[in-house]
Amino acid sequence: MSKDVENMSEPGSNMENETSSRTGKESSDDEGQLPQDGTYGVVGVCGVVGNLIARVLMDHGFKVTCTDMKPEAECKFGYTLEPYIKKYSPTIYFSGHPESFLTESDYILPPPSLSKTSKLFKRIEESGTNILEVGDVLRWVKPDKPVICITGTNGKTTTTTLLKHICRSAGLEPTEHGFRDLQGNIDYIPALQGRLNGDVAVLETGTFGVPEDLKRVIERSEPSCGIITNITPDHLDKDQDFLSYANIKGDFIEYLKNKQLIVNSDDPTLWGLIKSKNCFNVVSFGMDSQSTVKGMKKCWCGREISLDETISGVGYYECECGLKRSEPDYLATDINESGFTLKTPHGSMKLNPKIMGLHNIYNILGAVAGAVEFFKIPLEDLKEAVESFEGVPGRLEHMFTFNEKDVIVDYGHNPAGVETVLRELKKVYNKLTAVVTISSESGASGDEEIFRKVLELADFVVPASSSSRTAAEKHLPNDKIVMTSRSLEKFREGTLGATQDQVIEGLKRGLKCDACAVVCLGEAAFKYKESIMSLKTIEL
Repeated sequence: MSKDVENMSEPGSNMENETSSRTGKESSDDEGQLPQDGTYGVVGVCGVVGNLIARVLMDHGFKVTCTDMKPEAECKFGYTLEPYIKKYSPTIYFSGHPESFLTESDYILPPPSLSKTSKLFKRIEESGTNILEVGDVLRWVKPDKPVICITGTNGKTTTTTLLKHICRSAGLEPTEHGFRDLQGNIDYIPALQGRLNGDVAVLETGTFGVPEDLKRVIERSEPSCGIITNITPDHLDKDQDFLSYANIKGDFIEYLKNKQLIVNSDDPTLWGLIKSKNCFNVVSFGMDSQSTVKGMKKCWCGREISLDETISGVGYYECECGLKRSEPDYLATDINESGFTLKTPHGSMKLNPKIMGLHNIYNILGAVAGAVEFFKIPLEDLKEAVESFEGVPGRLEHMFTFNEKDVIVDYGHNPAGVETVLRELKKVYNKLTAVVTISSESGASGDEEIFRKVLELADFVVPASSSSRTAAEKHLPNDKIVMTSRSLEKFREGTLGATQDQVIEGLKRGLKCDACAVVCLGEAAFKYKESIMSLKTIEL
């Protein structure tokens, strides 16, 4: 989950609960609607929230003028201005906030991050202009289309992207925030995205693992349906109880329990949570897979139960409390290297998707169930869309082949995601090298768990990041581990665990290993894909 978000409130802030307007010009009417005849001044059009608020207002017919402190040439999201904002021909002031902006605006919306003690905020107050907040826009400009939210520890990005692809194939245009390299699943982004122009809203909704942060996102977004992919402890803080962490998804379920939920019933923690909430309209999906891999996971009753795992944390289970894996409504069966048979309440079909791996079958099941059950797209119309989908950039993305070795990039950055990727690759490649660029969200404990899984499944391991090197040193000596010199350099920037130089050195070492493929794991692998591509022409 990207934290590179400008002009946004911090998780847990109560800004949205403040008084909706302040003294100044006449506020919105008592009917709870924004007047159409005024001019709305949006501060911070170069930031995420300001950009989206301006677009939401203009998409709904409001007159808007914008400002930003940055010159247009330095506007981080400047590429969104032409297609989304300038088409409405608003006045845009760059490099400052002139008096004319204050005088021509009947209502002003500063970004949530603007301090109320700042000079600009005081100028706005002194101008007598009515001050509105993001919460006002969300309350008074409602989604005018079907909205579905997708959450879960793993797979939500692929599920979201595939469901959008299916919708487009059916002639339905999803709303898009349009920001490159920004996941956009936290704070105000999903809610504002759902109010942009489009036929449907398919919104990825995430959490920092803080109680009630997902609740805020879901309440702002106002969906009628939700998909939950799974719940694993991958983002768990070391002092946090797993079931308490899982219950953050309980807010998502509580909001939608009398509407519609689509969930992975192969996950005992998730299925137990669903059962505990007495949900009204639940559609389940799962997989019929012969598994010899044993795993353990907490049931919602608190017991540790045994699983015959299909992928990490999901599979066949039965607990002493009575909870057990039931037959899913959307079932993948007859699974082989070329595809699987999809059985649904509406019929069956053979699917041969381009995206590989059991984890992606779960993603397909969730997306297909959402398309059929919520958007009412006929099952027979989905086959071409599913089979033409090429995946999300950075997710098991084949870059090139070097000296008969396939070079693959995967964004995976938590233990379950990494384990799933490596298990799937080992089904294809006899010998595999993993280059680890990860710095875990869970700190040292997460780094150590990731490294243990990589060491177990890969034939060679190159710790390219300083975090993975620290974890690797606890397993030395080991013939599988190939150290690099640059991994000694300390670097961590959120979940970005390695510099470009560390990634490139790690891959060069990985390409020298006696393996059939090299997979580079982590956010840095995705960020520096272009540099990775340059390696295909070098001589080692």
